[in-house]
Amino acid sequence: MGRLIRGLAAEGNLRVLAALTTDVVEEARLRHGLSPTPTAALGRAMTGALLLTFLLSKTPKERITLHFRGDGPLGGPIAEAAPDGLVRGYVKQPHLEPPLRPDGKLNVGAAVGRGELKVDRLLSNQEIYQSSTELISGEIAEDLARYLWQSEQAPSAVLLGVRVYGQGEVQVAGGVAVQVLPGCPDEVVRRLEANLLAHPSLTDLLLERGLEGSVEALMQGLGYQATDLKPVGYREGYIPLQFGCRCTRERALNALVYFSPQERQEMIEQDGGAEVICHWCGDTYRITPDEIRSLRELPEGPRA
Repeated sequence: MGRLIRGLAAEGNLRVLAALTTDVVEEARLRHGLSPTPTAALGRAMTGALLLTFLLSKTPKERITLHFRGDGPLGGPIAEAAPDGLVRGYVKQPHLEPPLRPDGKLNVGAAVGRGELKVDRLLSNQEIYQSSTELISGEIAEDLARYLWQSEQAPSAVLLGVRVYGQGEVQVAGGVAVQVLPGCPDEVVRRLEANLLAHPSLTDLLLERGLEGSVEALMQGLGYQATDLKPVGYREGYIPLQFGCRCTRERALNALVYFSPQERQEMIEQDGGAEVICHWCGDTYRITPDEIRSLRELPEGPRA
């Protein structure tokens, strides 16, 4: 299970969120059978979605979905997160593996490409607020920082990292977001920039110092203090994070409502039922002929 911590620095002029998502990203890799580059891309997107959720959500019932619509061959990624710490996501090409960058690192930017970052915010009243910015790099972190500045008027630094090893297993994954609040002194911004430059690799930092130690290093000299010594509803001084999907057997069944009666009859006669696979999490639901027949009286059904 992953975890997220929150705090303030520089006498309340900096808002800090940090997440360790190693187990979350590893579960996504196993569920979708991802190769290393899609793992890194989806892991960054899921971690980024969690950070944005806790930065922007006003109530526990809101959700944020990130759509990275780049011109690269990956086809995504798409990630959705909520303030309860649940996150899910997928890519359209889970086995894509482009050449490495000249420095030997996974080339997430080339896999995602440039285009549009679309952000859907499902508000507590069930209305959807949509916004978008240009996808300038495909590296995920700097694109999210650009979104926060252009669409939310929230100047922020965003760090994201996923490191894989062996057969593609996730060694470490996580992210940090630092929001510069209005009225922040210039010298604080300069010190923050210097700290970030001194630690260019978030994954190295997480492996060497852990989550709390990484935040202390990035906030060195800025007087960081954790604000969630015991978040509301949780026993420990952090918010637990995990891969979680909202799909159910009922939603899988109702998805077949969108097929015509003739198509559903063909499912029964030719396949002996239907198999519905959730693209978010990879779970498979086997629908029996009797269940398909029961749909004939339903005019419509919700999407998963």
